[in-house]
Amino acid sequence: MIDTAAFQGKKAAYYTLGCKLNFSETSTFARMLQEMGVATAEKGEQADICLVNTCSVTDVADHKCRQAIHRLVRQHHGAFVVVTGCYAQLQPQRVSDIEGVDLVLGSDEKAQLIQYLSDAWAAREASTHHHPSPNTPHPIFTTPTKDIRSFAPSCSRGNRTRYFLKVQDGCSYFCTYCTIPYARGFSRSPSIASLVAQAEQAAREGGKEIVLTGVNIGDFGHPTSGSEQGSNSRERFIDLVKALDQVEGISRFRISSLEPDLLDDELISYCATSRAFMPHFHIPLQSGSDTVLKLMHRRYDTQLFAHKIQLIKQAMPDAFIGVDVMVGTRGETPECFEECYDFLEGLDITQLHVFPYSERPGTAALKIPYVVSAADKKERSQRLLQLSDRKTEAFYARYIGKTEPVLLERAARGKSMHGFTRNYIRVELPPAETSEALDNQIIDVRLGDFNAKRDALKATLDN
Repeated sequence: MIDTAAFQGKKAAYYTLGCKLNFSETSTFARMLQEMGVATAEKGEQADICLVNTCSVTDVADHKCRQAIHRLVRQHHGAFVVVTGCYAQLQPQRVSDIEGVDLVLGSDEKAQLIQYLSDAWAAREASTHHHPSPNTPHPIFTTPTKDIRSFAPSCSRGNRTRYFLKVQDGCSYFCTYCTIPYARGFSRSPSIASLVAQAEQAAREGGKEIVLTGVNIGDFGHPTSGSEQGSNSRERFIDLVKALDQVEGISRFRISSLEPDLLDDELISYCATSRAFMPHFHIPLQSGSDTVLKLMHRRYDTQLFAHKIQLIKQAMPDAFIGVDVMVGTRGETPECFEECYDFLEGLDITQLHVFPYSERPGTAALKIPYVVSAADKKERSQRLLQLSDRKTEAFYARYIGKTEPVLLERAARGKSMHGFTRNYIRVELPPAETSEALDNQIIDVRLGDFNAKRDALKATLDN
């Protein structure tokens, strides 16, 4: 039983680290608390509740999580602090030991976060009358990886224009460098019908664009989702895409990330002619060296990856293609990195998301003997980032002078209003043409030259 009266008039502060999936989940938690009468604390306001949704993809991410928790505890003295997410699942005791943390929830418990919060809040309120020992342990609720089964639905936009719809969670791939399967459990997903219903609700709320999020969304409908369906009759990701494409009111869908081995030809063909799925793909490569891909236990090789890029460009010549690349992983010799660089240089892609390899406790990669120095990781990262900048600028330059429909988003204080074309070119409107009335509207704009940072094209309204 949730005592909503206990939360009336309270304020909450939220902090999210990591991926779009985490952002989507945090936004949903905020909406749930708002329905209970909890307002979101404005900047500078004291919060009664602090919620931190953590990431643990790298040791840097772990460090940022700890910093964020300490900062919120200092800023909101006496607030009830809840920590959830991947770092909370992997290192619950370390999180609990941070002074000021009141409740730690793992991945399976996240689906019942409001109930856990209500119970712990009531327990703390009761304990104030009994003068508990300062050494009283904080509640920790986690589930072993193999037993994680729950799926916490999420479709929210928070303070953004675009909605983020969680269509899948967990991963069953166990790449040698990755802790995500341990943090989020095995792959699982809800029904297509439930996701269509959430998209329809977003449309009723005025949403124009939805981003599909998850850990390994191409694995949608995997039998480990707990479905009663057999492997021959289970729902597939392409079935979900076709169903969402029929949702009235939603003008744009974007697919956040798809493993290359799960990006099938049928999906590419469908997206090329669909009503609402945009010519925009994000595909993790991780390495352009087949030697390193094998060490990573990835399920494809560079030949397959190049073939998928070619198919996309044949069907959608204007498609934006973002690619994840990890540098400096164990086993990446100088020769392997040069193979990777040459492979990426020759691909018709738009942007690279470059991540330096970070050793994670308990992963199989630690058994690989060749270790890349920090200096080499930095140098390799810089080379790939420079390659990315050249490719992105060349892609953007092709559209200077063209008129394109853009979904405009409200401007942050002191900044230009911005938005994205169908193929994810970021554009900015001059302050003189910025208007709150344009927020969440798809408007034709004329694309001009690069902005000062060269990360967007300046645009003017096409009157």
